[in-house]
Amino acid sequence: QPHIEESGGDLVQPGGSLKLSCAGFGFTPEFYAMAWFRQAPGKEREQIACISSADVIRSGRESLYYADAVKGRFSISRDDAKDTVFLQMASLTPEDTAVYICAHHEDNGSGCVGDQGTPHPPNRYRIWGRGTQVTVSS
Repeated sequence: QPHIEESGGDLVQPGGSLKLSCAGFGFTPEFYAMAWFRQAPGKEREQIACISSADVIRSGRESLYYADAVKGRFSISRDDAKDTVFLQMASLTPEDTAVYICAHHEDNGSGCVGDQGTPHPPNRYRIWGRGTQVTVSS
């Protein structure tokens, strides 16, 4: 059964860094756009980062997406040999406290944005992990 497992969440002090991992099982993550979402208590789930499939990256098209809230502080990457996607987070603030969830796009060869240049909505993502908790607090 294809599934995703996230790990790396922790309690970290403001200004600290953390690296999350998203491992895919039963499918090949490099064939799909992979995205990180987060959901804080009382807030809607928001997409914060995405990396396109290997096909899109090789074609030279836009391959990364970051939400404004994390741009310049978070970095998404992938290790296709390990079927794993990473989210490196730096300069964390209490506003980054949330459950961080990884998901893969439903389409083989997918990119991170649609024709309008906006990120694909959550309903275009097929398999979701259960998330890993990140808490930023002193």
